[in-house]
Amino acid sequence: MKISFLGLGIMGSRMAANLARAGHELTVWNRTAATAQQFASEHGVGMADSPQAAVAAADVVFSMVVDGAQVESLLLDAADGARPNTLFADCSTIGPVAAERVGAALSERGHRFLDAPVTGSAPRAADATLTFMVGGEHADYEQVKPLLEAMGRLIVHAGPRGQGQVVKVINNALAAVNATAVGQALLAAKAAGADLDALVQVASSGSGGSAMLELKSSAMREHDYTPLFKLDHMLKDVRLCLSEVGDFEFATDAEQVLSGASERGYGDKDFAALIEVLEARSGNLTKPEKPLN
Repeated sequence: MKISFLGLGIMGSRMAANLARAGHELTVWNRTAATAQQFASEHGVGMADSPQAAVAAADVVFSMVVDGAQVESLLLDAADGARPNTLFADCSTIGPVAAERVGAALSERGHRFLDAPVTGSAPRAADATLTFMVGGEHADYEQVKPLLEAMGRLIVHAGPRGQGQVVKVINNALAAVNATAVGQALLAAKAAGADLDALVQVASSGSGGSAMLELKSSAMREHDYTPLFKLDHMLKDVRLCLSEVGDFEFATDAEQVLSGASERGYGDKDFAALIEVLEARSGNLTKPEKPLN
């Protein structure tokens, strides 16, 4: 199968690499041409200098960019160079409204569309253990599923077009709430004089355990915000949940915490940086040279 991959950022580059390793005929495009050139050289795949050229011979087109505006601009531009009835599968998180709009526009141009957002950060993209939640026609899902299995461990058909996005933004809002709770628990334990290693060990082995405890507690304690999933991207997803799915009370505090961290200049850092706002709130502000440990 001939595949085009548009967008080679932190996630997209790792996802595309897994498709290349699976032996598919791949052509890549990236807004920064040097990134695409380096990727093509390292993985022995084709590189195009425009989205239209990238998709010209493709059976399936994957895209992985930042937001709905980028997806809409990119895919409608690319569609002008695609063969009739090309299947576009967007893996970005753009919300259900944008997914519906892009899908309808592509349909008018004679193409098919799936919203196929992912969950899992850069390490899971690298080792092909992402989770995909896919919205769209079942036949299109079945066509793309073997390709998704080269990039992920769990592939779920969430329903009609847009429903992959609904599941994704609710899931990310829940993850943000969980990460906020982890930070609050660490600060409460520190204020009480508890051994934080003991807390994490006990919580991890019981009902207090979670993916966010496993992934973010050390980063919060060490103030290590090396980006695996950027804070501004998580903030975008939580806001999409609140604005397009429902104004859920459970997510409002997480949105405020993430927004506060973004305003403090942590938008391009990992969302573990939300601990900075929680520390300021608690009156228990720790300095980078004296981490929360």
